[in-house]
Amino acid sequence: MEKKQLLPSLDRSIDEIRRISGNSSDVLINRFVTGGIHCALLCCEGMVSTSVITELIFEPITDIPQQKDAHRLFHHINEELLLSTDRPEVGDYDELFQLMNSGFAVLIAEGMTTGLAFGVQGYNTRGVQEPSGEGNIMGAHEGFTETIRTNMSQIRRRMKTPELVMELFIKGEKSSTDLCLCYMKDRVPKALMEKIRRSLEGIELEAILTTGYIRPFVENGSFELFSSTGTTERPDVLCSKLIEGRAAILVDGVPYAIIIPRLFCESFQTLDDYAYKPYYATFIRWLKYAAFLTAVLLPAFYAAIVMYHPELLNSTLFMLLVEAEKKAPLSIVTESLFALLMYEMIREAGVRLPKPTGGAVSIISGLIIGDAAVNSGLVSTPLLTMTALAVLGGLVVPELEPQITVLRLAFLIAGGALGLFGISLLACAVLVNICATEDYGFPYTAPISPFKGRGMGDTAVRSGIKKLQSRGFTVEEYHE
Repeated sequence: MEKKQLLPSLDRSIDEIRRISGNSSDVLINRFVTGGIHCALLCCEGMVSTSVITELIFEPITDIPQQKDAHRLFHHINEELLLSTDRPEVGDYDELFQLMNSGFAVLIAEGMTTGLAFGVQGYNTRGVQEPSGEGNIMGAHEGFTETIRTNMSQIRRRMKTPELVMELFIKGEKSSTDLCLCYMKDRVPKALMEKIRRSLEGIELEAILTTGYIRPFVENGSFELFSSTGTTERPDVLCSKLIEGRAAILVDGVPYAIIIPRLFCESFQTLDDYAYKPYYATFIRWLKYAAFLTAVLLPAFYAAIVMYHPELLNSTLFMLLVEAEKKAPLSIVTESLFALLMYEMIREAGVRLPKPTGGAVSIISGLIIGDAAVNSGLVSTPLLTMTALAVLGGLVVPELEPQITVLRLAFLIAGGALGLFGISLLACAVLVNICATEDYGFPYTAPISPFKGRGMGDTAVRSGIKKLQSRGFTVEEYHE
């Protein structure tokens, strides 16, 4: 669609602005005369700082001496006055509204087919706070906010190098959302950046309101159980990924950044791992691997062994389980599905309800539902214990919680239907899917498959910082 240029007549231009905006109440049009030229200053209510626009724009611009014409007026403003550090020129109405809606004040004048925009943003924003979903003990307690410029400054404050490049562009036909592509030009593979740019060019959306709108465009289109791109709300984590040669995308209005590419092993790593001694960090890392397997497989193994393979249990344990399960009116698989689905409903209620109501959800679920289910014999105590351990294991790896939830139910059904054979069959299918996950030539399971010995120093174990620094690792080593 061809963009409409600004009209030279001030009255007609203002009428066109009112027509396009539908006489929206928040579009402010201030007409005045300066230097003998009729002008208008346009802005959106609530998007600009009243004090800044008064001191930097209103006072200097009204003291301009008599000018011969509008061209001389704009030349005087550009050459003699420093009204704003961010001063783009406006040539059409689409750009005018995009800048106004981003907190700019736009000056138009009689006889000019261009306008001058001044960055005087002053909309209310949430301050920098501690990340809610990526807690740490030894690291920084600053997280991304909803303002993209603030997020960019947090990254720049940690990476004071000219090698860090931030490219701003706009996507979204209706929302005109600012996106920022971040990378270290001396670390990131050039082929990766070319492919990411091509992927971003293919985004044709009316609005971008969260990272989930963009991730499908930068991921492989085939069915993937696990996402080959990651998200983080921590600037320090993002900087560590940029140093490894990855790229990141910031979205205005979203306190999360997209990391490209993402590896499976990174879901078990935290920034605190590099603050502890290597032996303790290695222990924590293996604990997370065990918790992941427990979360996915424990209910399935319990159902499969009790129903199909009781010979794997010793006599004492077998008799305890028989005694507990013979009072339950439902099958083990049905009991497990009931317990797991009840937990998912309770968790979803705790997330969506207002915080003051969250305590009531815990009381109802823990004291009433759980205790009553066991006392009534609807659910056996051993099965409820296994379910609780599986749920607790999933909380250790919060980034993989959606995948863990679905896989846990799928393995439970497979184990209840075919026993250990069903679990093994489904495990092979899941492993094939994970190993086949690949974006931009980076295998999701690297450095385990394909095996890269240099990468195992920060995967199977956590080597010392001196050793990690000396090897000069970048993600390009995993490229196939």
